[in-house]
Amino acid sequence: MRTLIKKGTIVNEGQRTVADLVIEDGYIKDIICEGIDATSANSFDIIVNAEGAYVMPGVIDSHVHFREPGLTHKADMESESRAAAWGGVTSVFDMPNTKPQTTTLEALADKQRMAESRMHVNYAFFPGATNDNIDELRKLDVHTIPGIKLFMGSSTGNMLVDKEEALDAVFKLAKEMNLPLMAHCEDTDIINANMAYYKQTTGTDDPAIQLHPLIRSEEACYKSSELGTKLARKHGTQFHIAHITTEKELSLLGDNITGEATVAHLMFAAPDYDTLGARIKCNPAVKLTKDRDALRKAVATGKLTTISTDHAPHDISEKQGGCAKAMSGMPMVQFSLVAMLSLVDERILTLEQVVSMMCHNQANLFSLNNRGFIRKGYKADIAIVRRSDKPWTVTQQCIQSKCGWSPLEGMSFNWQVCQTMVNGQVIYDNGNFLSKAHGEPLSFR
Repeated sequence: MRTLIKKGTIVNEGQRTVADLVIEDGYIKDIICEGIDATSANSFDIIVNAEGAYVMPGVIDSHVHFREPGLTHKADMESESRAAAWGGVTSVFDMPNTKPQTTTLEALADKQRMAESRMHVNYAFFPGATNDNIDELRKLDVHTIPGIKLFMGSSTGNMLVDKEEALDAVFKLAKEMNLPLMAHCEDTDIINANMAYYKQTTGTDDPAIQLHPLIRSEEACYKSSELGTKLARKHGTQFHIAHITTEKELSLLGDNITGEATVAHLMFAAPDYDTLGARIKCNPAVKLTKDRDALRKAVATGKLTTISTDHAPHDISEKQGGCAKAMSGMPMVQFSLVAMLSLVDERILTLEQVVSMMCHNQANLFSLNNRGFIRKGYKADIAIVRRSDKPWTVTQQCIQSKCGWSPLEGMSFNWQVCQTMVNGQVIYDNGNFLSKAHGEPLSFR
């Protein structure tokens, strides 16, 4: 199969180039700046006219919760990978807090087998650390996983690693295996004390959602991130702090300590609780406006390394209530790219920075093989986007996630994902979806 993407503006490695992109058997065969003549064009099976559009590597989302197995009433691999493809996302790294949790080689292998017939986009799975599975982690095949996921707070089940000896062992092992260690950093004791305080002072077992950033506080985030940073520097571990939410934590970054921003924490701030309520409740919490603005600046300056979603769907009935009762997490993968492109319109980011943070840096940080860039010989994972002066609005009808809602409902965007190509195959084309298409397992190192 030969495909030609014609006359698009390729955004790649900090540059924009109008060129023809030749794709053959799932790989990028050539990038032709002078264009292909009409006679040569006849040799292609598919020709995509990208004139006036931007052609970029497909988005790599290194932080998603697709809920399968065990939590499929709210999401599953099929529905959420479909939503990803609609949004220009071509590869995802799924998190281990499913049922059963991905803390054994058997559970990891089960997920990988499940994905073969259910994932529309390319996929990999993080194994999770616990207080007592270090010997199991030691057996991992480092070529099939992006890294190890560590919960240093706010965990489900037995995935909270809170024993000093176990924590030290996980950081040491990640260094020995040359694997990035990606961590959720919040101090559980501080959070529990804050929750007890606000329950007492408000006289309710379910404090108002506006108190969420005070319960899941700056102090709780910083104390845990600081501990992780110290251990990473002790062992020389590549330590990636997931979903950083505070300005204070940015001071910890540098050398082998990197940070992730999520779309939610770049889009929302504390005043939005008044209108969106628990729809934007997530852990760590959406914080103050000053924190959101500091995160935006850190993305623009390269202080933060990646932008992901922490895509975490819940049934809308599970999002009712306040700080104690409403579940934390929101679906974001379908609209992550257009949301970040809206920050380009606001002159907060450039188009090149969006591509770097959502594609290039993801591939580099996790040593992902042959993806994340538009280069000859690389897999043809492509997103084609256009900007129009006529905005479109996120409605319930266009949402592909199984949960059927989005915190972005009612928001309008000028950017539109037109086509998504996974391994050289056009899987999404202006509202038409190729449901029979499947992604591939990703490989690393």
